[in-house]
Amino acid sequence: MDLVERLRNGEESALNELMQLYGNELLRTAVLLVKDHYLAEEIVQDTFVTAFQKMEQLEDGSKLKGWLVIITVNGCRARMRKWSWKNIFLAKKEAAFNQLAETDPLPEAALLTAQRNELLHKGIQSLAYHYREAITLFYFHELPIREISEMLQENENTVKTRIARGRRLLKDFLERGDEDDEHERRAKES
Repeated sequence: MDLVERLRNGEESALNELMQLYGNELLRTAVLLVKDHYLAEEIVQDTFVTAFQKMEQLEDGSKLKGWLVIITVNGCRARMRKWSWKNIFLAKKEAAFNQLAETDPLPEAALLTAQRNELLHKGIQSLAYHYREAITLFYFHELPIREISEMLQENENTVKTRIARGRRLLKDFLERGDEDDEHERRAKES
């Protein structure tokens, strides 16, 4: 019996398998979108609960991953709306993407990779939510523009524009990244 059928039958072992398959990817997506590791964990947990409860609504079992991503993105959107209105949650700097790769042959290469990843993570976090959302779905999930357009219920040209602008803003951030860090450090020392 396939995973979707097992989930529809209410098997808890199938839910555990689902979380093992997609948990880390959904968590990284949520962290990129909401900028808060703990809030992202909560959203992903809610995603799995919702998916388990509403599995009968999934018409095509082959689209399970996309369906989970949609639930996660919608959860992120809902939390961000709540945050922007009430300013309840503070953005936290997480080191989720700063783990050194075990396969790097030299410590120096691992350090450089970690620094680049940290700067890229900061750059993505600096983007407005709608740019972060489009960039994450396009580059991290490698979804086609048509599918992103359907997921976000936006025109394809709007999605293309958000990706292009987000990429340009990210490039600007990365090009001046070290300068901004140095400027912030000097400002704190003064």
